[in-house]
Amino acid sequence: MQWGMLLAVLLGLAAPVGLPAQTPPTAQEDEVIAANRKGAKPRPIAPGKPLSPEERDRARVFNQSRPSVVHVTSSTTVAMVDPEARKAYRIPPGTGTGFVWDQMGHVVTNHHVLMVEDPGTGIPRFETENIRVKLADGQTYKARLIGRSLAYDVAVLHVFAPLRDLKPLPLGRSSTLVVGQSVLALGNPFGLDHTLTRGIVSALGREIPTAYGTTVRGVIQTDAAINPGNSGGPMLDMAGRLVGMNTAIAPATGASVGVGFAIPVDILNRVVPVLIAQSQLNPLEVGFTSMSAPVAETLQLPQGVVVAQVEPGSLADRVGLRPWRFDFSRGGIQVIEEGDTIVAFEGRPILNELNLFVELETHPPGSPFTFEVLRDGRRVPVRIDPSGAPPKPRPKPSSGPVV
Repeated sequence: MQWGMLLAVLLGLAAPVGLPAQTPPTAQEDEVIAANRKGAKPRPIAPGKPLSPEERDRARVFNQSRPSVVHVTSSTTVAMVDPEARKAYRIPPGTGTGFVWDQMGHVVTNHHVLMVEDPGTGIPRFETENIRVKLADGQTYKARLIGRSLAYDVAVLHVFAPLRDLKPLPLGRSSTLVVGQSVLALGNPFGLDHTLTRGIVSALGREIPTAYGTTVRGVIQTDAAINPGNSGGPMLDMAGRLVGMNTAIAPATGASVGVGFAIPVDILNRVVPVLIAQSQLNPLEVGFTSMSAPVAETLQLPQGVVVAQVEPGSLADRVGLRPWRFDFSRGGIQVIEEGDTIVAFEGRPILNELNLFVELETHPPGSPFTFEVLRDGRRVPVRIDPSGAPPKPRPKPSSGPVV
């Protein structure tokens, strides 16, 4: 190869195969380019038209609602263990949307925004412990999860921000929505904060499954764009009132295809005050704490809910539920005595504490139920009858949620 051809190839100047070679620039072309450079200046602005009434309404709703919408970030210091690869890996932070519920520091979002899922199956494993909320003014504050309903995929956070900076959304009624009515979705898709999309109510009365094996009924369907990161954000009517919480998109798509779903505000207005008041919908105190799933997995304990502590005098104590006993004094965790691991509730398998929480939440209050526990290598039924049980103060959890 000649040196000239080699240099042309290295500099990317060789003509593409099958295309004619570019002709060299001429002096006349250079003169035209030089003359046009001298005349470069900003272009004049063309006359526009006033915003339409519909555009003005959308802008008004956005501006008045924006201060009420927050960006929720959740993270964990717990590492997931890959048993096949025999290694642990860090879990990236999760993000979503929330909205200010009242002037007492409460923010509502979807519970799945705060969850760590199994990367292989997508099954929820455990809640993240570090929650941060960024307000519309860009300030970020610590938040704590103070109420949860897995049956409805609703979480209530208490945000430790100045109360003057928390502006609740006005509430509407989802029962008065009609198909074809205009709605707006406001949220943080893909982390792009305060993104507004518009659409209509496409259908009413839909049913959607949650990640926890429950079904939410009476759901609103919309064609307003809802994408990952929109979860927990508000659906608004054109008066700027909250009419739903954007929750899900059509399955197997991973992004908006014009089929999104929102939990109606009428459900939220019934569920959220209960969660604020008593942390869950059906606050049955069985009286034990469980070991967190990552720790149990690291110790290679049986799959299920590992009973870590039993409160004296509680329902769990009276039916003889046995806690595992551990030694924490040697720089790690050693099993001293094996206890019970809950593996089924009313015959349905229990994989982790989230499964058990859903079963207890949706079980008729006051009705008896049966655990199956793994004890000394055998499955043993344990029947619990909560009727007539005296109320117990909620103990502080040691390593897992109180049940």
